[in-house]
Amino acid sequence: HHFAHPGNRFWPVLHRSGFTPRQLKPSEQDELPGYGLGITNMVARATARADELTPEELREGGRLLSARVEASGPSWLAVVGVTAYRTAFGDRHARIGPQERTIGGARVWALPNPSG
Repeated sequence: HHFAHPGNRFWPVLHRSGFTPRQLKPSEQDELPGYGLGITNMVARATARADELTPEELREGGRLLSARVEASGPSWLAVVGVTAYRTAFGDRHARIGPQERTIGGARVWALPNPSG
């Protein structure tokens, strides 16, 4: 499950930000579509740390994620990890927050990584 480590801040922050009516457990991630939310990986390889992903993997992940967003048509895309975002989308100067770019019509936010 995504962000399943007990100390990870993703699920508490998702709830406290008002996206879910209660704090979900990682095992309940399948409930997200019911709230109009989705979750996916940019790179489909589990790692202990984000810096274990190569720039090539991140760029390919950005390409695949862009295609998925274009096909599914969400209004918003939030990318967790500003460093990964910078690499995946070739935006060296991106900062946390809303981005100038859109992807498939979706507004884009870069967020800090909640994984400690």
